[in-house]
Amino acid sequence: MSGPVKKRPPAAEPVRANGPRAVADMLPQVGGAAFRRFGFVQSSVVSRWREIVGERYAGVSTPESIRFPPGRKKDGVLTLAVEGAHGPMMQHVAPAIVERVNRFFGYAAVARVAIRQGVPRTAAPSRVAPPSLRPVSSEMGESLRTIGDPELRDCLAALAGAVAATAGPPRIGD
Repeated sequence: MSGPVKKRPPAAEPVRANGPRAVADMLPQVGGAAFRRFGFVQSSVVSRWREIVGERYAGVSTPESIRFPPGRKKDGVLTLAVEGAHGPMMQHVAPAIVERVNRFFGYAAVARVAIRQGVPRTAAPSRVAPPSLRPVSSEMGESLRTIGDPELRDCLAALAGAVAATAGPPRIGD
């Protein structure tokens, strides 16, 4: 016959190393597996395509994948979906695109560009927040003046005005 069964003490809740984190900080980690599955080592190639190649080329192309030779992380093939008749133009600027993508990575990640005719995926049009109904309070306006970045200051002023204009619980979607 065995003795009495010993109960384990309840496990303590794990302590967070750095406290709460913003969702935006975790998104690259969450999407990283999906991007790697489709051939992207860095999701920022997709999210920053417009910065990498410029407005003109980003408007007619979208990166689809980067395929590397087995066991290597350089000399890959960047596949682009290019809109309609823009394919020949993109073939002519392919060396410049390779150079810009490699500059973005910081090493010779891409050796050539493969162009596939198709409709590039475009980002959804951004929604513009409605103007606030009430002006920002004077005390809030004073604290915003100390912010040096004008774009951040305007964004925070719009946020403060929108928060001040709300009544009741937040509504999700329209």
